[in-house]
This record gives sequence, structure tokens and C-alpha cells, in this order.
Amino acid sequence: MNPLVSVICISYNHAPYISEALNSVFGQIYTEIEIIILDDGSSDTSVGEIEKMIQGKPEVVFIPNIENEGYTPIFNKGLALAKGKYIVDFALDDVMRPDFLSKSVERLEALAEEYGVCFSNADYINSKSEIIGNHNDTLRAKKLISEIPQGDIFEMVLKRYFICTPTMVIRKSVFDRMGGYDESLAYEDFDFWVRSSRYYKYTFIDEVLMQKRKLTSSMSALRYKHQHNDQMQSVFTVCRKVFSLCKSKSELDSLYLRLSYEHRQCIRYQVYALADQYISLVKKIGRNTFKLQLIGFSIRLGFNRNRF
Repeated sequence: MNPLVSVICISYNHAPYISEALNSVFGQIYTEIEIIILDDGSSDTSVGEIEKMIQGKPEVVFIPNIENEGYTPIFNKGLALAKGKYIVDFALDDVMRPDFLSKSVERLEALAEEYGVCFSNADYINSKSEIIGNHNDTLRAKKLISEIPQGDIFEMVLKRYFICTPTMVIRKSVFDRMGGYDESLAYEDFDFWVRSSRYYKYTFIDEVLMQKRKLTSSMSALRYKHQHNDQMQSVFTVCRKVFSLCKSKSELDSLYLRLSYEHRQCIRYQVYALADQYISLVKKIGRNTFKLQLIGFSIRLGFNRNRF
């Protein structure tokens, strides 16, 4: 018998996309699915759209939140109800391919428990559901990566972003060990990758099994906007966690690359107080800060010149 998969569907002002998203869940080849839907206090017609979609499906759990709590706590509410061996965190503006669950679960079932997460490739779609790009092709075009890492990816996760979050299928035992998402954070993926990859291996399927919607209003698009410093602060919080997880000089070197990048982002978006905190963290891991301070000074000087 196939193991149960709990698909935790999160909506926040996703009304135009809910029908397509939920139909992609209902249309999975894999049938052992538990569907848990939570709306995080949407101000549009998301709740009504969800209620229409689940008519005649009493097995679907739906929790409409009156207040907006944020992604991490709302997901944890769904996780507390989940009974599946595997968990999928699914935003209701993305679209699953019909074989997404079947191929992902088959891969994990063939591997030992040390493999906690399966991820795959994804196409990017716009608000009209038109394909506008591909996740892995974009990474390669930007020369961020030549080959998708798998197995022990902890060190690589510190260096750069390469996992398309919605493609992940996760053993529930991973969440049990981690205690769910860290609710003090404004977003979840970087923290999840770091904490889970310290203790579990990842496996990759080189196929497009998901369509990720790219919107200018998405959390990832706003991560480095000045008015969204809560997300930038969350990145720093995770980086502090990473320091305690590193076990080797090589891992600390990778963390230094991450700290250097995030420091530059803070300077570029004029979040100077947070940039100074990164300098302090670089000192804490025993690395020289002169180069970072020089780069920061140069960028700040450029900003000041542009004002005149």
C-alpha cells in the first residue's frame, strides 16, 4: 500500500489562481493524499474560491483564518493536523504536474531514511499561467551552478540558492525532528534547508514536476526591498544559527561566502545597521572583515554621490 502524503495548501490573496492550483492537487496520479487547506486571513475572495472548489469533498480539511498570522505559523497549524508519512508545502498560486507526487514518493521510498527531502526542477509561469522560464536553466544561465547538488548538500546550501522550494516532498520525520518551521522568521525556506540538510540528505529528480508562479508581489520578489527588512532580518537570524551548526573549516568558509553576499545586499539596499551585524558575525567566525568594510564603504560612497 502506498504511504499517505499530506499536502498542506496555503492561501493568502491567491483568488485568481486557486482553481488551477487545487485542480492540480485533485488531478494527481498518486491517490493516497490528505489535503489540508489554510487561508491566512486573505482580503480578497480566496475563501469563497476555496469553498467552491471543495464542495462535495468532505475529506478535505479547510481552516479559514480570520487574522493574517504569517506563513510560518499558518503552515505549522496545518502540519499539526497532518497524518502523512510525507509532507508537501504547497502555495495556492503554484501548479503541480500530474506525476509530481508519484515520482517524488517513489524516489524517497526507494532510498534510506537518511534521505529526508526530494526536490525537482520547475518551470516558471506568470499571472496568465504562461511559461516564462525554467528554474535550473536560469541557475545555469547566471552561472550560479553547473550541476544540481544532492546527497549531503549542507555546505552548498550555505553558498547559494538552487532548490525550487515548491518542488520539495519531505519526510514528516524531518519536521518532527525540527519542530516545524521557525515561527519567529518571516519566511521559511533558507532556514529549513540549513537545519534539515545538517541531518538529512537530499535527492534530486531532473524533471519538471512543478510550475512555480513568479509574481512581483511574491515574498521572494520582495526579499531585498527596503520596506521588507523583516525578511532580511530573518536571513541574518538563520546565518547566526548556521554558525552553531558548522563542523569544519570548509563549512565556515562557505558560511563566510554567504555572510559576504548578505552584507553586500544590506549595503546595496541601505540597511546599514544590519550590515554592521554581519560584520560582527564575520568577526565571530574568525574571518577578516577589512575587505567587507572596504566594499561597504565604496558602495555607500557611491550612494552618497548619486544624491547630488
